[in-house]
Amino acid sequence: MNRTVKTAYAAFVVTVAALVALAGGSLVLLAIGADPIATFKVILTEPLKDLFGITEILVRAGPLILVALGIAVAFRSGILNIGAEGQIQVGIIAATAVALYLPGLPKFALLPLILIAGAIGGAFWGGIAGLLKSRLGVNEILSTVMLNYIAAQFYTFFLRGPFLDPAEMTMGSGTPQSMRFVKAAWLDRLIPGTRLHYGLAIALVLAVFVYFLLWRTTAGFRMRAAGAEAKAARYAGVHVERYLVGAMLISGAFAGLAGAVEITGVHRRAIEGVSSGYGFSGIVVALFGGLHPAGIVPAAAFFGLLLLGADMTQRAVGVPANMVLVLQGVIILVIVAARMVIDNPYLQERIGRKLAGLFGAASEAPLIPEGSAARPSAAKADARADAAVAFSGKGESAAAVRADEGGGVNSGGKADDGNPDAGNGDAGNGERRA
Repeated sequence: MNRTVKTAYAAFVVTVAALVALAGGSLVLLAIGADPIATFKVILTEPLKDLFGITEILVRAGPLILVALGIAVAFRSGILNIGAEGQIQVGIIAATAVALYLPGLPKFALLPLILIAGAIGGAFWGGIAGLLKSRLGVNEILSTVMLNYIAAQFYTFFLRGPFLDPAEMTMGSGTPQSMRFVKAAWLDRLIPGTRLHYGLAIALVLAVFVYFLLWRTTAGFRMRAAGAEAKAARYAGVHVERYLVGAMLISGAFAGLAGAVEITGVHRRAIEGVSSGYGFSGIVVALFGGLHPAGIVPAAAFFGLLLLGADMTQRAVGVPANMVLVLQGVIILVIVAARMVIDNPYLQERIGRKLAGLFGAASEAPLIPEGSAARPSAAKADARADAAVAFSGKGESAAAVRADEGGGVNSGGKADDGNPDAGNGDAGNGERRA
């Protein structure tokens, strides 16, 4: 499949997938008695009408980028990290401990320590699942999900115990939260009067870092090789288990850093429900962005738009904000289905031919590349030819049939391009050996 047809094919599949996602979301909205057109209009347009809405989209995009980058590293390395939510919470615990117990440090020392502590906490929690996978063969989906529940209980304990704001105990508002951090522990605002902070810049810099790590370093190549085919990677000398653990450490560190960025840039204290589901939404963002930093950044902005728009739909059209979770589920199903269709060589063959005819881009080259599993080998072709000849009762070999079809074989064993007199062999003289 040439480049033009392949691009058209991928665009066609993505367009159909987007329409299916919209149709699925519309059916759910109709089922609860909402107007799909009005709902989608609010979600996709209301947040973009003023500067505040745009900055709020970017505020949500920052942690989503960080979490999705970590998920991409893990998925590319062949380990499925479903535990980013718990890694965020453990990262927040570590970051809050530094912020509350070292308040006298200057900003240039305190703020980096808080962010580093958050990353270390997340890496520690992610590393547990990596070790369980590499050493004991424990399924990472089960371990990361279970670790989410454990992290949630730890977070609740610290928030209602060691980190609890003393004012909360006297006033009794019923909202567990830590003391407010000192100003030296705050991430500065990018735009005064908004909540947009430098955490977004950190996320963008790390997106570039992940690209160079995975696609421009030997370690990144080995991680991707381990994820693509573990057995082949082991045969090539790659220590697959080591890179699985390393991938989970990196993935957890990004999730923990996302939690530290959120509490230092937005809330400036640890509060209940601080993660806002970023750990699970980050998985969707990573898949939607194709597990590549160049796709993750715009995907995070799009999902930031969805999250903010979902909050607005509750006030504007009376649709529950949790409906965005339904849309995320539909999007995941559509993404998985679209990826399977795009990667299927047989469908590429069939649909590619039709698109080639529509766009006038037909190519004489075979649509399925050489070496593909969909292309039969020469040995299999020979076997089929031998079977056909034997069935016909002529007793000729597949090689002889191919030589006859190709115009003969010269004495050097090379095809003579249709010249029956080429070479000194029997085939060149138009004769065959019995």
